[in-house]
Amino acid sequence: MADSNEKTINLVVFGRTQTGKSAVGNSLLGSSDFESRCSPSSVTTQCSLGRSCRISGIIRSKGHELALRVQVLDTPAYPHTGLSKEQVRDTVRSALAHHFGKEGLHLALLVLRADLPLCLDESDHTIQFIQELLGPTWKDFTAVLLTHADKAEEAGFSEEVYLHSASNILLSLLSLVQHKYIFLDNQKSIIKEERAVVLRKLLSFIRQNNYRALLLNHKE
Repeated sequence: MADSNEKTINLVVFGRTQTGKSAVGNSLLGSSDFESRCSPSSVTTQCSLGRSCRISGIIRSKGHELALRVQVLDTPAYPHTGLSKEQVRDTVRSALAHHFGKEGLHLALLVLRADLPLCLDESDHTIQFIQELLGPTWKDFTAVLLTHADKAEEAGFSEEVYLHSASNILLSLLSLVQHKYIFLDNQKSIIKEERAVVLRKLLSFIRQNNYRALLLNHKE
């Protein structure tokens, strides 16, 4: 159990192969816990939990600073090149219940590539997959992370222009999750200050739920 001067947030990352899902987890933890590399096939085949060290300067409560700890559950991609949907779903469901069954999940992070279009079938299948895992309130506990934002910027798309030019499919997804999204630059490794900005944004999303956690006691 964390002490009264410490707060822990529980996160899980979802995404397709080569979206940068595991790299996002490493950036949030400030570590290299999860294997992340370019590959023609899905790299992650099982769930893995990573824990950060105590992070200062991010969160305050009642006038004093709290230390923050971040726990990230990395998951196999969906769709996966070597596992069926059922295998991925069952693996993730079991890991969620095992790691976050008592404390609950604060936020699921759906990782998409900003430099690739989101198709209707992909969006529908992803939403269905997350809903099967998290239940009917999934929208309240899900945020979208758009990676490879640097490539979109190189093509002349600032964040504002990108959103004005985005497909109705992506805009509909962002609307479903109450516009909880973050653009991430993959060109450079995340530095301490950038990590702090991202963590503060995630905490603002969690604060919208009054720091409630989604309980995942699957007993199927």
